Amino acid sequence: MAHTKAKGSTKLGRDSESKRLGVKIFGGQKIAAGQIIVRQKGTKYHPGKNVGVGRDRTIFAKAAGQVVFVKKSRPSFSGQNKKRVFVSVATEKPKL
Repeated sequence: MAHTKAKGSTKLGRDSESKRLGVKIFGGQKIAAGQIIVRQKGTKYHPGKNVGVGRDRTIFAKAAGQVVFVKKSRPSFSGQNKKRVFVSVATEKPKL
């Protein structure tokens, strides 16, 4: 007797769909308010000025401008300084 069904039975094909994480708009590029800058799990990138953070740690622009990535040294809970990447949006000044 056969141990598996003859037709259409497979033990493969259970891989999950990719989540499309990563940086969507890079440093120096222009952005409109509400656009997503980074989709991430955890906080690889931290929020700076003129950006917000969603429930799933997605960083998005609160104002129109230019995206800026900056590495800064910040103390951790243990007191050691850790380098962190902050994402900000530099707003454009209105011309008079």
